[in-house]
Amino acid sequence: MDHVYLVCYDISEQKRWRRVYKTMKGYGVWLQLSVFQCRLSRENLLRMTDTLTELIDTAEDHLMIIDIGPAESVTIRVESIGRPFRPIERRAVIV
Repeated sequence: MDHVYLVCYDISEQKRWRRVYKTMKGYGVWLQLSVFQCRLSRENLLRMTDTLTELIDTAEDHLMIIDIGPAESVTIRVESIGRPFRPIERRAVIV
């Protein structure tokens, strides 16, 4: 079962930040600077977490993965000022 996650990060070095950003584009939808919304299976969550752990410097950087809940039963309520917020939808992914 897929869950919805918010991934937020504060990377102190620009080169690492770019690597994390490019990696996250493969796992979710970019919401704003250093924030992604992801719909992931348990396997993809573990894969993403392993990859990100290798990319960051754990002594200097900070990364949070927030589990919003099961994708099928959670209703994401967001107040957005400015550009509209669009929750990630289930769709086929071609690898």
